[in-house]
Amino acid sequence: MGKRSVIPFGPQHPVLPEPVHLDLAVEDEKVVKAIPQIGFIHRGLEKLTETHDYQNYVYVAERICGICSFGHSLGYCETIEQMMDVDVPMRAQKIRVMLHEISRIQSHLLWLGLTADAFGFESLFMHVWRLRENVLDIFEMTTGGRVILSINKVGGLVRDISDDVLSQVESKLVSLKDEYQQIEKTFLSNSSVKSRTVGVGVISHDQAENLGMVGPFARASHVNNDVRCLGIGGYRLLSDFVPILDTTGDCYGRIRVRCKEVVQSIDIALEMIRSLSSGSVSVDVKGPIPDGAQAVNLLEQPRGECFYYSLGNGTQYLERMRMRTPSSENLAGMVAALQGCDLADVNMIILTIDPCISCTER
Repeated sequence: MGKRSVIPFGPQHPVLPEPVHLDLAVEDEKVVKAIPQIGFIHRGLEKLTETHDYQNYVYVAERICGICSFGHSLGYCETIEQMMDVDVPMRAQKIRVMLHEISRIQSHLLWLGLTADAFGFESLFMHVWRLRENVLDIFEMTTGGRVILSINKVGGLVRDISDDVLSQVESKLVSLKDEYQQIEKTFLSNSSVKSRTVGVGVISHDQAENLGMVGPFARASHVNNDVRCLGIGGYRLLSDFVPILDTTGDCYGRIRVRCKEVVQSIDIALEMIRSLSSGSVSVDVKGPIPDGAQAVNLLEQPRGECFYYSLGNGTQYLERMRMRTPSSENLAGMVAALQGCDLADVNMIILTIDPCISCTER
């Protein structure tokens, strides 16, 4: 047995887009234990339900995380709509699904670019982020924002999107799909990528289930817990949805799942655009939330299942608002994947798991 020492990793590190600190106990070049520490950016967002009424809290919810902003506002709105028995118009539901899948594309492309940068594959990084800029252009066309979109409200959408703009979005998505599939081949077939990822950070199917892992992290270990399969909200309108699964459970498997999900999300967004019919995009929601009314909601965020819970108290303010995010579920799996790995592989394992600390710390 070699001499054991502890190496700090983070919270500031080139491969960490957000602050998480790990104490890595290593023997020679092997990690024998990883101890995570979080809490660097706690903002008390759940407590803000005491000072923001349930209508205005939409704008707080979408600021939990910039990358997942649309998803958080959608998950929150659907939870309140359940509590108040609101029937959201069909056009609004389809546009919500379209924007949420485009948000997933944006998140996955950002992550793929960071992963390429970690390889030292700078040209691939630049090409991926060039495509991501095209996705942000779609957000700007449809909502006026590029990161914080502010188009969801309780009861539907703040504004409609014209058919002319939707036609432009369709053209951009078709073009994006053609360009992206060329880049995807590089990610999945390049020997340098495979040498850094195949067989690294392996999590078995049983481990993934027992540790409660979610999202692409779990699906790379062939655990099907994609919430979109449940048909919650507008996702019941999908004609046919089959989740992307892999069996390897390693870093390469996690890359493959996310690469395939980009194409899948483009197809879902195109399906929603092509099946849209005319109609209203919102209904008026007024009055307090009934005392004791409560609801739970699930949403498949880019990193996995997000759980929302709300409790009313008979006023315009919520008694309780709780969000359990995918990264909080995946921290145990991240620790397990790091145990026994080479010190040089720590960066790649953490990147492919992609913890979102802004979502986790509220």
